[in-house]
Amino acid sequence: MTRAPDPAPVPDALAEELLALAARIAVAAGERVLALRARSVAVAASKSSETDVVTEADRESERLVVEMIRAARPEDGVLGEEGAGIAGSSGITWVIDPIDGTVNYLYDLPIYAVSIAATVADPAAFADGRRAIAGAVYAPRTGELFTARQGGGARLGGEPIAASGKRELATALVGTGFGYTVERRTEQAEAVVRVIPRVRDIRRIGSAAYDFCLLASGRLDAYYERGLQPWDYAAGALIAREAGIALLGADDRTAPGEPYLFAGAPGLVEELRGVVLPA
Repeated sequence: MTRAPDPAPVPDALAEELLALAARIAVAAGERVLALRARSVAVAASKSSETDVVTEADRESERLVVEMIRAARPEDGVLGEEGAGIAGSSGITWVIDPIDGTVNYLYDLPIYAVSIAATVADPAAFADGRRAIAGAVYAPRTGELFTARQGGGARLGGEPIAASGKRELATALVGTGFGYTVERRTEQAEAVVRVIPRVRDIRRIGSAAYDFCLLASGRLDAYYERGLQPWDYAAGALIAREAGIALLGADDRTAPGEPYLFAGAPGLVEELRGVVLPA
Protein backbone atom coordinates (compact mmCIF):
# COMPACT_ATOMS: atom_id res chain seq x y z
CA MET A 1 0.00 0.00 0.00
CA THR A 2 1.34 3.43 -0.93
CA ARG A 3 1.90 5.66 2.08
CA ALA A 4 0.07 8.99 1.97
CA PRO A 5 2.43 11.98 1.81
CA ASP A 6 3.05 13.87 5.02
CA PRO A 7 0.81 16.94 5.34
CA ALA A 8 2.40 20.30 4.72
CA PRO A 9 3.62 21.98 7.94
CA VAL A 10 1.59 24.88 9.30
CA PRO A 11 3.65 27.94 10.28
CA ASP A 12 3.61 28.78 13.99
CA ALA A 13 2.49 32.32 13.21
CA LEU A 14 -0.64 30.99 11.49
CA ALA A 15 -1.30 28.57 14.33
CA GLU A 16 -1.08 31.47 16.81
CA GLU A 17 -3.51 33.49 14.71
CA LEU A 18 -5.96 30.59 14.59
CA LEU A 19 -5.59 30.02 18.32
CA ALA A 20 -6.41 33.63 19.13
CA LEU A 21 -9.51 33.41 16.95
CA ALA A 22 -10.60 30.08 18.48
CA ALA A 23 -10.24 31.47 22.00
CA ARG A 24 -12.14 34.66 21.21
CA ILE A 25 -15.03 32.81 19.60
CA ALA A 26 -15.19 30.12 22.30
CA VAL A 27 -15.54 32.76 25.01
CA ALA A 28 -18.18 34.69 23.04
CA ALA A 29 -20.22 31.53 22.43
CA GLY A 30 -19.79 30.42 26.03
CA GLU A 31 -21.08 33.69 27.36
CA ARG A 32 -24.05 33.43 25.00
CA VAL A 33 -25.06 29.95 26.17
CA LEU A 34 -24.59 31.00 29.79
CA ALA A 35 -26.95 33.91 29.27
CA LEU A 36 -29.47 31.67 27.50
CA ARG A 37 -29.34 29.17 30.37
CA ALA A 38 -30.27 31.90 32.83
CA ARG A 39 -33.52 32.41 30.92
CA SER A 40 -34.71 28.87 30.20
CA VAL A 41 -33.73 25.72 28.33
CA ALA A 42 -35.80 24.40 25.44
CA VAL A 43 -35.13 20.92 24.06
CA ALA A 44 -35.16 21.23 20.30
CA ALA A 45 -34.68 17.60 19.25
CA SER A 46 -33.17 14.25 20.16
CA LYS A 47 -30.42 12.38 18.29
CA SER A 48 -29.29 8.80 18.93
CA SER A 49 -32.00 8.21 21.56
CA GLU A 50 -34.62 10.11 23.55
CA THR A 51 -31.99 10.86 26.20
CA ASP A 52 -29.51 12.32 23.70
CA VAL A 53 -30.87 15.83 23.30
CA VAL A 54 -30.19 19.06 21.44
CA THR A 55 -31.26 22.37 22.95
CA GLU A 56 -32.07 25.61 21.21
CA ALA A 57 -28.94 26.98 22.88
CA ASP A 58 -26.80 24.36 21.07
CA ARG A 59 -28.14 25.63 17.78
CA GLU A 60 -27.80 29.29 18.70
CA SER A 61 -24.23 28.75 19.86
CA GLU A 62 -23.31 26.96 16.62
CA ARG A 63 -24.85 29.74 14.54
CA LEU A 64 -22.78 32.32 16.41
CA VAL A 65 -19.55 30.33 16.08
CA VAL A 66 -20.04 29.77 12.36
CA GLU A 67 -20.86 33.44 11.75
CA MET A 68 -17.74 34.58 13.59
CA ILE A 69 -15.48 32.09 11.80
CA ARG A 70 -16.90 33.01 8.38
CA ALA A 71 -16.53 36.71 9.09
CA ALA A 72 -12.86 36.32 10.02
CA ARG A 73 -11.83 33.53 7.61
CA PRO A 74 -14.37 33.07 4.80
CA GLU A 75 -12.26 30.53 2.90
CA ASP A 76 -12.07 28.03 5.77
CA GLY A 77 -14.31 24.99 6.12
CA VAL A 78 -16.54 24.27 9.12
CA LEU A 79 -17.78 21.03 10.68
CA GLY A 80 -20.21 21.40 13.58
CA GLU A 81 -22.01 18.87 15.75
CA GLU A 82 -25.41 20.40 15.10
CA GLY A 83 -25.21 20.21 11.33
CA ALA A 84 -22.87 22.93 10.13
CA GLY A 85 -20.96 21.64 7.14
CA ILE A 86 -19.09 24.10 4.93
CA ALA A 87 -16.42 23.08 2.45
CA GLY A 88 -13.51 25.49 2.44
CA SER A 89 -10.67 26.17 0.04
CA SER A 90 -7.90 27.19 2.49
CA GLY A 91 -7.02 23.74 3.83
CA ILE A 92 -8.26 24.72 7.32
CA THR A 93 -11.44 23.14 8.69
CA TRP A 94 -12.92 24.32 11.99
CA VAL A 95 -14.39 21.50 14.08
CA ILE A 96 -16.82 22.81 16.68
CA ASP A 97 -18.99 21.55 19.50
CA PRO A 98 -21.28 24.42 20.47
CA ILE A 99 -22.12 22.88 23.86
CA ASP A 100 -20.21 19.77 24.88
CA GLY A 101 -22.12 18.39 27.84
CA THR A 102 -25.64 19.28 26.71
CA VAL A 103 -27.31 17.05 29.32
CA ASN A 104 -25.33 18.82 32.06
CA TYR A 105 -26.46 22.11 30.53
CA LEU A 106 -30.07 20.91 30.48
CA TYR A 107 -29.95 20.01 34.19
CA ASP A 108 -27.98 23.15 35.12
CA LEU A 109 -24.93 21.16 36.16
CA PRO A 110 -21.85 23.37 35.88
CA ILE A 111 -19.64 21.24 33.60
CA TYR A 112 -20.22 22.01 29.93
CA ALA A 113 -18.02 23.73 27.40
CA VAL A 114 -17.68 25.26 23.96
CA SER A 115 -15.01 23.46 21.96
CA ILE A 116 -13.40 24.94 18.82
CA ALA A 117 -10.44 23.58 16.87
CA ALA A 118 -8.74 24.55 13.64
CA THR A 119 -7.71 21.36 11.84
CA VAL A 120 -5.81 20.23 8.76
CA ALA A 121 -5.96 16.97 6.82
CA ASP A 122 -3.70 14.29 8.30
CA PRO A 123 -4.83 10.68 7.68
CA ALA A 124 -2.47 9.28 10.32
CA ALA A 125 -3.49 11.55 13.19
CA PHE A 126 -7.03 10.53 14.13
CA ALA A 127 -9.74 8.25 12.83
CA ASP A 128 -11.48 11.17 11.08
CA GLY A 129 -8.32 12.06 9.13
CA ARG A 130 -7.80 15.48 10.71
CA ARG A 131 -5.20 16.97 13.04
CA ALA A 132 -5.88 19.99 15.21
CA ILE A 133 -3.28 22.75 15.02
CA ALA A 134 -5.03 25.19 17.38
CA GLY A 135 -7.88 24.75 19.80
CA ALA A 136 -9.81 26.30 22.66
CA VAL A 137 -12.21 24.85 25.21
CA TYR A 138 -14.17 27.34 27.31
CA ALA A 139 -16.26 26.30 30.32
CA PRO A 140 -18.53 29.30 30.97
CA ARG A 141 -19.77 28.27 34.41
CA THR A 142 -16.24 27.95 35.77
CA GLY A 143 -14.73 30.68 33.60
CA GLU A 144 -11.89 28.36 32.53
CA LEU A 145 -10.34 28.87 29.10
CA PHE A 146 -8.05 26.03 28.01
CA THR A 147 -5.96 26.60 24.88
CA ALA A 148 -3.19 25.02 22.84
CA ARG A 149 -1.54 25.24 19.47
CA GLN A 150 0.80 22.81 17.78
CA GLY A 151 4.14 22.69 19.54
CA GLY A 152 3.25 25.55 21.87
CA GLY A 153 2.21 23.71 25.01
CA ALA A 154 -1.14 23.81 26.78
CA ARG A 155 -2.49 26.68 28.83
CA LEU A 156 -5.27 27.49 31.26
CA GLY A 157 -6.10 31.18 31.43
CA GLY A 158 -2.85 31.89 29.63
CA GLU A 159 -0.69 30.00 32.14
CA PRO A 160 1.15 26.79 31.21
CA ILE A 161 -0.32 23.51 32.46
CA ALA A 162 0.98 19.94 32.45
CA ALA A 163 -0.45 16.46 32.86
CA SER A 164 0.05 14.56 36.11
CA GLY A 165 2.48 12.11 34.52
CA LYS A 166 1.16 9.28 36.69
CA ARG A 167 2.24 5.86 35.44
CA GLU A 168 0.69 3.49 38.02
CA LEU A 169 -2.78 2.39 37.00
CA ALA A 170 -3.64 1.23 40.52
CA THR A 171 -3.52 4.81 41.84
CA ALA A 172 -4.88 6.56 38.73
CA LEU A 173 -8.09 8.58 38.64
CA VAL A 174 -9.67 7.61 35.33
CA GLY A 175 -12.33 9.47 33.37
CA THR A 176 -14.76 7.91 30.93
CA GLY A 177 -18.12 8.54 29.29
CA PHE A 178 -21.16 6.60 28.16
CA GLY A 179 -23.23 6.58 25.01
CA TYR A 180 -26.96 7.09 24.82
CA THR A 181 -28.18 3.78 23.41
CA VAL A 182 -28.95 0.77 25.60
CA GLU A 183 -26.61 -1.44 23.58
CA ARG A 184 -23.65 0.94 23.86
CA ARG A 185 -24.21 1.56 27.57
CA THR A 186 -24.39 -2.16 28.31
CA GLU A 187 -21.04 -2.70 26.63
CA GLN A 188 -19.51 0.26 28.43
CA ALA A 189 -20.81 -0.95 31.79
CA GLU A 190 -19.07 -4.28 31.21
CA ALA A 191 -15.81 -2.41 30.60
CA VAL A 192 -16.23 -0.41 33.82
CA VAL A 193 -16.58 -3.70 35.75
CA ARG A 194 -13.13 -4.66 34.47
CA VAL A 195 -11.58 -1.26 35.07
CA ILE A 196 -12.79 -0.18 38.49
CA PRO A 197 -10.99 -2.88 40.54
CA ARG A 198 -7.71 -1.88 38.85
CA VAL A 199 -7.72 1.90 39.42
CA ARG A 200 -8.05 4.46 42.20
CA ASP A 201 -11.53 5.46 41.02
CA ILE A 202 -13.57 6.42 37.97
CA ARG A 203 -15.18 9.75 37.09
CA ARG A 204 -17.95 10.34 34.56
CA ILE A 205 -17.94 14.12 34.05
CA GLY A 206 -20.32 14.37 31.10
CA SER A 207 -18.19 16.42 28.69
CA ALA A 208 -15.39 14.78 26.73
CA ALA A 209 -13.84 18.14 25.81
CA TYR A 210 -13.61 19.05 29.48
CA ASP A 211 -12.29 15.57 30.37
CA PHE A 212 -9.32 16.15 28.06
CA CYS A 213 -8.69 19.50 29.74
CA LEU A 214 -8.79 17.81 33.15
CA LEU A 215 -6.12 15.45 31.86
CA ALA A 216 -4.07 18.38 30.61
CA SER A 217 -4.21 20.11 33.99
CA GLY A 218 -3.44 17.00 36.06
CA ARG A 219 -6.92 16.64 37.52
CA LEU A 220 -7.44 13.27 35.83
CA ASP A 221 -4.67 10.75 35.22
CA ALA A 222 -6.18 8.84 32.31
CA TYR A 223 -9.29 8.71 30.16
CA TYR A 224 -10.99 6.40 27.71
CA GLU A 225 -14.22 6.37 25.74
CA ARG A 226 -15.85 4.63 22.84
CA GLY A 227 -17.89 6.47 20.23
CA LEU A 228 -16.38 9.94 20.38
CA GLN A 229 -16.96 12.16 17.37
CA PRO A 230 -14.44 14.65 15.96
CA TRP A 231 -16.13 17.63 17.63
CA ASP A 232 -15.87 15.83 21.00
CA TYR A 233 -12.09 15.54 20.90
CA ALA A 234 -10.63 17.90 18.26
CA ALA A 235 -9.68 20.76 20.60
CA GLY A 236 -9.44 18.81 23.84
CA ALA A 237 -7.15 16.10 22.51
CA LEU A 238 -4.74 18.76 21.20
CA ILE A 239 -4.71 20.46 24.60
CA ALA A 240 -4.08 17.13 26.34
CA ARG A 241 -1.32 16.13 23.93
CA GLU A 242 0.42 19.48 24.31
CA ALA A 243 0.32 18.94 28.09
CA GLY A 244 2.15 15.61 27.77
CA ILE A 245 -0.67 13.11 27.28
CA ALA A 246 -0.29 10.15 24.91
CA LEU A 247 -3.30 9.24 22.74
CA LEU A 248 -4.05 5.74 21.45
CA GLY A 249 -6.69 3.96 19.39
CA ALA A 250 -8.14 0.50 19.90
CA ASP A 251 -4.83 -1.10 18.83
CA ASP A 252 -1.49 -0.11 17.39
CA ARG A 253 -2.89 -0.20 13.85
CA THR A 254 -5.86 2.04 14.62
CA ALA A 255 -5.73 5.83 14.95
CA PRO A 256 -7.32 7.39 18.05
CA GLY A 257 -11.01 8.19 17.71
CA GLU A 258 -13.83 5.93 16.61
CA PRO A 259 -14.21 3.31 17.90
CA TYR A 260 -11.94 4.04 20.92
CA LEU A 261 -9.75 6.80 22.24
CA PHE A 262 -7.42 6.16 25.19
CA ALA A 263 -5.43 8.96 26.84
CA GLY A 264 -2.84 9.07 29.59
CA ALA A 265 0.87 8.99 30.31
CA PRO A 266 2.94 6.62 28.17
CA GLY A 267 2.90 3.18 29.74
CA LEU A 268 -0.18 3.86 31.81
CA VAL A 269 -2.36 4.35 28.74
CA GLU A 270 -1.25 1.03 27.20
CA GLU A 271 -2.06 -0.76 30.45
CA LEU A 272 -5.48 0.89 30.63
CA ARG A 273 -6.23 -0.14 27.07
CA GLY A 274 -5.36 -3.73 27.90
CA VAL A 275 -7.89 -3.70 30.76
CA VAL A 276 -10.69 -2.13 28.76
CA LEU A 277 -10.04 -4.32 25.70
CA PRO A 278 -8.57 -7.57 27.00
CA ALA A 279 -7.05 -9.85 24.36
